[in-house]
Amino acid sequence: MPKRKRNPTDPFKLAREVVEAAIGEPLTTKPSKGKNPAAVALGRLGGLKGGPARAKKLSTKKRKEIARKAAKARWKKKIKSS
Repeated sequence: MPKRKRNPTDPFKLAREVVEAAIGEPLTTKPSKGKNPAAVALGRLGGLKGGPARAKKLSTKKRKEIARKAAKARWKKKIKSS
């Protein structure tokens, strides 16, 4: 006796199979090529400007405060995990 094909439990896969059966050919989808290079360049441009601009705006005292707080947080995490 031939084995019968089971319907997928995922509703989206089932819908795709129904559509493919209705049109009589498999659906083809083009894989995405990744991120838009123009958007990546624009985001990187802003990121490259932001850090140095913020550092220039902060006073030495405030920068040291921020660095001390960050170091404290890093060490706190390491002690907890062991």
